[in-house]
Amino acid sequence: MADGDKRPEGPNLLKGLKAFFSTLDESQRKRVTDVTEFEIRELENLFVLLLMGSFSGMPAPPSFISAELIPHLEHEIKVLNSRAVCSSDSFAEIMGVLDID
Repeated sequence: MADGDKRPEGPNLLKGLKAFFSTLDESQRKRVTDVTEFEIRELENLFVLLLMGSFSGMPAPPSFISAELIPHLEHEIKVLNSRAVCSSDSFAEIMGVLDID
């Protein structure tokens, strides 16, 4: 190899490693953010279910606590109502498929 054919490998390798770890860091941050957002939505759903548990047969907290917290749940109650309106009765569909009367 002649002196003119040599390329510095160090800077290219360093740039490649930086790009790799930057991409890896970005993807991990996105994954963690998505998981955290999912957990927040599920915790909100559980919170509403705990407060409005009497609708599903679960024991409810004392009514004065529920009454004080309801104003803070306006968004969650709207989501709960829209899910109830838009959802289908999957249990009935399963029973229909299994031909159970």
